[in-house]
Amino acid sequence: MGLGSFIKKQFIDILQWNEDEDGVLAWRYPMADYEIQYGGSLTVRESQMAVFVNEGAIADVFGPGMYKLTTQTLPVLTYLKNWDKLFESPFKSDVVFFSTRLQLGRKWGTPQPITIRDKDFGMVRLRAFGMYSYKVADPRKFYTEISGTRASYTRDELEQQLRNMVISTMTSALGGSSIPFLDMAANQGLMADQIKLALAPVFERYGVALDNFVVENVSLPEELQKALDTRISMGMVGDMAKYTQYQVASSVPLAAQNEGGLAGVGAGLSAGVVMGQTMADAMKAAQAPAAPAAPAAAATAAPAQPAEDPSARLGQLKGMLDKGLISQGDYDSAKAEILKKLIG
Repeated sequence: MGLGSFIKKQFIDILQWNEDEDGVLAWRYPMADYEIQYGGSLTVRESQMAVFVNEGAIADVFGPGMYKLTTQTLPVLTYLKNWDKLFESPFKSDVVFFSTRLQLGRKWGTPQPITIRDKDFGMVRLRAFGMYSYKVADPRKFYTEISGTRASYTRDELEQQLRNMVISTMTSALGGSSIPFLDMAANQGLMADQIKLALAPVFERYGVALDNFVVENVSLPEELQKALDTRISMGMVGDMAKYTQYQVASSVPLAAQNEGGLAGVGAGLSAGVVMGQTMADAMKAAQAPAAPAAPAAAATAAPAQPAEDPSARLGQLKGMLDKGLISQGDYDSAKAEILKKLIG
């Protein structure tokens, strides 16, 4: 054996990974022409796992700890090599380290609007984005399905595939859900839980555990936003009359403080009541089915409304005075106005 061959034929007695480069999920120890010294040490740090690969097949998997490499610590590899229990010669094997640290703050989003089927609105197109976190949980699956024999496999490479999984699973999960989209849009936590539930087994298939999934924003298309605004407006129609009554009741105490008292604003207040009631009746009539048109011959002019009875008006004012809603001065002023119109 020449001197060059002897130098190249070096033995490795310490196997470890310092994770010098951020974002690397799998790293294969550079063996080249090296062989692993029997009795050497393997150091697997916290948040790491190591895999021994023999001729393309995974032999042994190691969690965090320090191991002395012997037939006792490499039982599967020993079986594959058909070694005797007392072998002490160097051996050749690939060693791949995996980072099992939690990958936090990873972003996802829909590059194009996605179409889902909703029971309220039919077909709906939406955009969404958010954050998620994950970690390598099963290095055996991850090596077999994802990283393979590469010298290293990075987080960015993995997330190109994960984003496609997120969008595909999100579309099918929301489209097949029985929860109306408006309820999900109003509760993004509910939407996130729905998607996470569907994504977890998809990630697990590749040896990746989905830790958290958050929906930060859902952009509704313009037509859906208009439909939502219309639904809110229609829901307010039934309370229009009550709202008008509340406005009138709130105005009475304030009227007594104005110059001229209640008599000065009485006409405007009455007009406001009539207008509010008219609006409520008009909106209710718009929702009700149209009544059949009356025959032309039956159409007659409505009789004119009788003028307000002065006695009844004075009685109303007296009742308001007794209840403390108006002052004695307001009552006297309004009474004088009514008598003036009556007498001329």
